[in-house]
Amino acid sequence: MGLKIKDIIVRETIDTKKLAGKILAVDSMNYLYQFLTTIRGPDGSPLTNSKGEVTSHLIGLFNRTTSLMSEGMKFVFVFDGKAPPLKQVTWDKREALKKEASLRLDAARDEGDLGGMKKYAGRTARLSKEMIEDSKEVIRLLGLPIVQAPSEGEAQASAMVMSGVAYACVSQDYDNIVFGCPRLVRNLSIAGRRKRTGKFGTVKVEAEQILLADNLKELGIDRDGLIVLAMLVGTDYNPAGVKGIGQKKALKLVKESDGNYDKLFESVNWSEIYPELPWKELFSVIKDMPTVEASDLSWEEVDVEGLVTCLVSRHGFSEDRVRSKLESLKLATKAKAQKGLSEWI
Repeated sequence: MGLKIKDIIVRETIDTKKLAGKILAVDSMNYLYQFLTTIRGPDGSPLTNSKGEVTSHLIGLFNRTTSLMSEGMKFVFVFDGKAPPLKQVTWDKREALKKEASLRLDAARDEGDLGGMKKYAGRTARLSKEMIEDSKEVIRLLGLPIVQAPSEGEAQASAMVMSGVAYACVSQDYDNIVFGCPRLVRNLSIAGRRKRTGKFGTVKVEAEQILLADNLKELGIDRDGLIVLAMLVGTDYNPAGVKGIGQKKALKLVKESDGNYDKLFESVNWSEIYPELPWKELFSVIKDMPTVEASDLSWEEVDVEGLVTCLVSRHGFSEDRVRSKLESLKLATKAKAQKGLSEWI
């Protein structure tokens, strides 16, 4: 959803070392889009191999994931399944925005405007089915499990944390807490810096965690109220939200409603704004998103030669860099295993 609720959310910085040994459920689409939109050339174009195939997402996926694995984190990657029909509205809107960005990108190129090219190129990013399948192959070769959600990946990852299968969700978006995720981790990176989307350079970031229970207590609402708040602000299923209602006003309305949401939605003229989308239907789509049990997870050994074949032979990566990265991961894993063993001797 990319919910715009950051101004009312309580978060705390977290030392990534404390995540060692923890199972983290990754919102894969969000994770891959980060790399696809930020790992780009000076003119904003995605990085490609000699065959002209985009590799930005694979570069980010391989480098960051192996670095985090070296710190002892255990990942399970969750991918989207079939989206609810209501999401077509969002897809149509996003496609329109990409087309507009594409036109602006062409204009920037004609004018030789490097800044404009960098700005608009990232907004045209698309993850194709082939790119997703290539990403899944890299994940499997790294020995990491994949969970295919029946519907929204955020909901599936959240359910895994709620059930205790995973410790936290990893995503940049706040959607997961609306889906009931007890713990969300954002800005997960060893480097402590992140490339700025559509701009040059990087910004300093700190990993942070958002605890659902703490936020509901601080906001003075329950999860149902949080879902209603999200609907007022705008979700993937009603991107525009309710005009004139931002996150703080939405919170005020939810608290004042005292759970009488029929009256609340009547007061904001919901039925006039969304005549074909009863608020209870949207509420149910979010709260009752289908998920599957995903307790049978296994982590395998890294397939070094498989990764060399995949990344070097097929996608044009540097063999020295790939092998060096994997050797560093091997040494780090061995060192942590020896340290763990010494504590029992």
